[in-house]
Amino acid sequence: MNKPLILVVEDDPPIRNLLSVALESHGYRVITASDGEMAMMEAVSHNPDVMMLDLGLPDMDGRTVIQKTRSWTNMPIIVISARSDDSDKIEALDAGADDYLTKPFSVAELLARLRVTLRRLSQVSGENHEASVFVNGPLRVDYAAGYACFGEEELHLTPIEYKLLCVLSKNCGKVLTHKYITRQVWGSSWESNVASLRVFMTTLRKKLEKDGTVFIQTHVGIGYRMMKVSE
Repeated sequence: MNKPLILVVEDDPPIRNLLSVALESHGYRVITASDGEMAMMEAVSHNPDVMMLDLGLPDMDGRTVIQKTRSWTNMPIIVISARSDDSDKIEALDAGADDYLTKPFSVAELLARLRVTLRRLSQVSGENHEASVFVNGPLRVDYAAGYACFGEEELHLTPIEYKLLCVLSKNCGKVLTHKYITRQVWGSSWESNVASLRVFMTTLRKKLEKDGTVFIQTHVGIGYRMMKVSE
């Protein structure tokens, strides 16, 4: 079976080489691009499994690359950038990025983020579009039947809590911004919806995490991510 193909988009040669060597030494295949135009050409020509993207490219902003890529593929995009402001992270994630790693970073963290992304990709590709059941450790969500269980016990969720759970579980492993979640649940992203989101997320967590298992990770100022947990 072919190893995953990673497209590294980075204009700084030392960082590009570091990423390439680190990925290849862990069994990944790598292609590289030094600007946005080349990134688009490589993405179309080779159809990589994952794109690792720097935002500060010489010919266009990385967010433009994300938007153009999203016009024709759902390929996972991991942003790797020196921009550490929450606004930059939110804009990249809202544009369609799947994850955001801030420079400087450790190779170990980079590889861990990549493994999570590939696991999520594998889960999605292994299911057909009508797949109706999500399982994450003791949590089971039956989308077709419209209910969720924790172990053998059915979870008593409000309609909003159930909607939140569905949005998070269908994007397990992916950071979702407040804006994305509120649009999915309420159809808009007014400040009042964001305030309501925090309240409902708190009550949902209490129902999911009674035994101490962390299912939902908070990204302060950005949003939330459902974590993959073990049995």
